[in-house]
Amino acid sequence: MENSERMAIATTIVNQINHGDPYALMAWGAEHFTALCPDDEFQGGLSFLVNGLIHKGWVRIQLRWVDDYTISFINKNHEVVKTYEGIYCDQLVQIVDFVEGK
Repeated sequence: MENSERMAIATTIVNQINHGDPYALMAWGAEHFTALCPDDEFQGGLSFLVNGLIHKGWVRIQLRWVDDYTISFINKNHEVVKTYEGIYCDQLVQIVDFVEGK
């Protein structure tokens, strides 16, 4: 997959989050955005660092080939602490907010 395709997927995820809540990324303290490479299970995705009320670490949102998302929350020790599968674009903000305790 070309870099432009990876960036398009990552940009789409950011746009979907912003559509759900234009202030969400700022409220989560999101930074260090990275477009993810595809593999056998995922088309690509987005990873970013958050400094939220409860979760401080990384959020990884991966687009599956069946057109839904897997969201993983990764702590500062690089351990996956929670994973949600079968998430659709209109649920992205809701799931991250839920983990943040809002």
